[in-house]
Amino acid sequence: MADEVIIRVQNLHRSFDSQRVLRGVDLDIPHGKTTVVIGRSGIGKSVFLKHIIGLMKPDEGRIWIEGEEITGLSKDEMDRVRRKFGMLFQGAALFDSMNVFDNVAFPLRERLRLSRGEIEERVREKLRLVGLNGAEHKMPAELSGGMRKRVGLARAIALDPPIILYDEPTTGLDPILCDTIDRLIVRMQEELDVSSVVISHDIEGAFKIGDRIAMLHDGRIQACGSPEEIENSEDPIVRQFITGSAEGPIEVT
Repeated sequence: MADEVIIRVQNLHRSFDSQRVLRGVDLDIPHGKTTVVIGRSGIGKSVFLKHIIGLMKPDEGRIWIEGEEITGLSKDEMDRVRRKFGMLFQGAALFDSMNVFDNVAFPLRERLRLSRGEIEERVREKLRLVGLNGAEHKMPAELSGGMRKRVGLARAIALDPPIILYDEPTTGLDPILCDTIDRLIVRMQEELDVSSVVISHDIEGAFKIGDRIAMLHDGRIQACGSPEEIENSEDPIVRQFITGSAEGPIEVT
């Protein structure tokens, strides 16, 4: 099953007023792998992710999740599809008035009918997976940026979704914490056998965690392949991005 496509995006277009952000994105995301979508800041990566989870509707194009076409689904039908996803937002998006335990327990209480003991067992297991044993009673204000990300990840996997989405998971973190989050993403892949989509402009991290890397440029997928294929690409736009050069065909605005 590892070679099957779990998410298929075909000819995806999206504009905001006169600004064309997505201009025909085509991308197959394989089951059981980590796919990293890279590109410059402001290029439309998060917009692309919001279409996958149904938070935005495309102007044109189609998206399939596990073989089901979602772009024409009703709100209730889309709510059902979203249960297949866990999402780690850029800022972790924790509830500041809830402690760590209640943040992680929130989707369990909202979605499932579980006993108090079952919820406690699940929350502690997810916190163990992200390396936060004993942090249940801490408040978000007491946590470092890296710890907040880990709590957000524990909440994202609370319902055991088959797909995890990461929106710029290392933004705002120092290099050591970036490496910690990268290692966690790899660990989730290995232990939970999930399919992951990571949105990032961190090329070093992408090479560490990605089974496949897709570069978004000018509203389309410029290149897609294994980390080795992307690293050895002769495409001048890809070369410019992965080397961090300000010279070349990409306009600096």
